[in-house]
Amino acid sequence: KRAASDPTSHHQQSVGSLTMWTILIVGMTAFCALATLLPFVPFAHGAIRIFDFGRLQIAGLATMTLIGAVWVYPSPAPTVYAISLLILIAILAVQGFYIARFTPLWKKQSASYDPASHKKLATISLFVCNVKQSNQQYKKVTDLIDLYDPDVIILMETNQTWVDAVSQTLVTQSHQISCPQENSYGIFLASKWSIKEGGVQFMLNPEIPSIHCRLSLDHGHDIDLIAIHPDPPVPHADTIGRDAEILLAGTYASKRTHPFIVTGDLNDVAWSDTTRRFLRLSQLLDPRQGRGLFNSFDARIPFLRWPLDHIFHSTEFELESLKRLPFVGSDHFPMFYRLALVSDANNTPPPEATHEDMQEAKTLIKKEEKRLV
Repeated sequence: KRAASDPTSHHQQSVGSLTMWTILIVGMTAFCALATLLPFVPFAHGAIRIFDFGRLQIAGLATMTLIGAVWVYPSPAPTVYAISLLILIAILAVQGFYIARFTPLWKKQSASYDPASHKKLATISLFVCNVKQSNQQYKKVTDLIDLYDPDVIILMETNQTWVDAVSQTLVTQSHQISCPQENSYGIFLASKWSIKEGGVQFMLNPEIPSIHCRLSLDHGHDIDLIAIHPDPPVPHADTIGRDAEILLAGTYASKRTHPFIVTGDLNDVAWSDTTRRFLRLSQLLDPRQGRGLFNSFDARIPFLRWPLDHIFHSTEFELESLKRLPFVGSDHFPMFYRLALVSDANNTPPPEATHEDMQEAKTLIKKEEKRLV
């Protein structure tokens, strides 16, 4: 006869299994809680600011942990499980608040252009892409440019090889500003519209160029444009340089005398404190709000993506089109934007900048200026 099973052994296995699940759930809960709380620490360092990026991923991890906790929830429930469930729900609420801004649940900042409601004064379309300097798939980029035929092309991480590969294929975008570099901070602009003034500037860091120019559109309408690519956050260094450059661009925009656009790979996510402060300072609009995330990085890893490539525009514009374009061999997807310059735009501007916003911007900009002297 088969020996009777030992109920004590089954109980020990069950307890052991439950303990393993408990350790896993508590550990994942603690990680998600830490990753959620760290962005609130007012310390401009890559080891802190990097947690701004993965809100979608943290929310996903917290959701899976919550499902796992409910699935193995013991009866009667120990306090540790109840606390874990409450913490996970709070994590999802916090992350959801930031993410919801970039879903159709939120009110749009940039109104959608309706030709029946507004008179269009001019249109500008932009193709913006960090091509990745080491990427050699030039034709994928130029084919997309040919397909969309943008008024303005802005490329980042362009060395001379990239400039040569793109320039020789351009037919209509004959007005160009270029600063090729071998340090992954080269930048290139080509435009159908004439460039009335402007060129390359080094806003703060002598190794990181940006482009500032005034374009002359249809019927004598001029617009100002800044294209930037500040340095990314890294775990071993502060983010003062990145934050200061973004906020300095916002300061320029706040003093505008013409319709204004800021675009590029900002190496910052759309929901970060820095980007939101930039919007309040500049009073520019983010067309992603109320529409979608349009995650542009990392193009190679589907589950590690966030919105790094942006366009912000002044209230004289409404949005006609916003697209993330196909993979071109870079770690960034190209972005395509079409804006309508209208006579009576119906946008929702961001909140006004506070005294704290202005002081924080001045402090970071001065710190970076002193460090680079």
